[in-house]
Amino acid sequence: MVSHRRASDHLGTVSGTFPGVAIGILFAHGAGAPSSSAWMQRYATLLARFGRVVSFDYPYMAAGRSTPDRLPALVAAHRKALADLRREHAGPVVLAGKSMGGRIGCHVANDEDDVAGLLCFGYPLRSQQGVLRDEVLRALRRPVFFAQGTRDALCPLPTLETVRSEMSVHTELHVVPTGDHSLLATKTHLRHEGTSQEDLEAALMDAIGRFLARLQLR
Repeated sequence: MVSHRRASDHLGTVSGTFPGVAIGILFAHGAGAPSSSAWMQRYATLLARFGRVVSFDYPYMAAGRSTPDRLPALVAAHRKALADLRREHAGPVVLAGKSMGGRIGCHVANDEDDVAGLLCFGYPLRSQQGVLRDEVLRALRRPVFFAQGTRDALCPLPTLETVRSEMSVHTELHVVPTGDHSLLATKTHLRHEGTSQEDLEAALMDAIGRFLARLQLR
């Protein structure tokens, strides 16, 4: 694991603490699985060390449909979930998301003045058809943390590095060696390095903690 630094419906809440400040983390799921999925539940628990984690489902997922809504509907649902969180949480808010949820969070952050930062897990820089989707990143006005696996075909790391070098905001990248789109490393890598998936996730959370500390949240 390597860290690189550069200048709808609520389904669950998990709470923890972060030194000196109460952070609200709005956590959005990816295109294919709801906030109740095992991955989302595990990462909500991991993120809870930093504050209150609130997850939600986009309307298509809540309705049991497999195809995501169009971008305006996804953004509107995300903004509603953010407004709901703000009514319950007076402190700083960070938008976190897996894959599509991170991308939609970036769109929302560009329209909201009081989002402190973003956490993107497996950012889908390229679509399933290979189309580069970098416009929203280049327009970002909030610091962003990327967690990416080296096997993630939706986010080639050289392409992400090019985009990061041209972004105007502070960005950080944490790389999971042999990690896939869900940041799962291969068993061969884990055995060769004498480590575990849990160790890799702990290192990722440590990197996120350093990122949040650098935001100087109040």
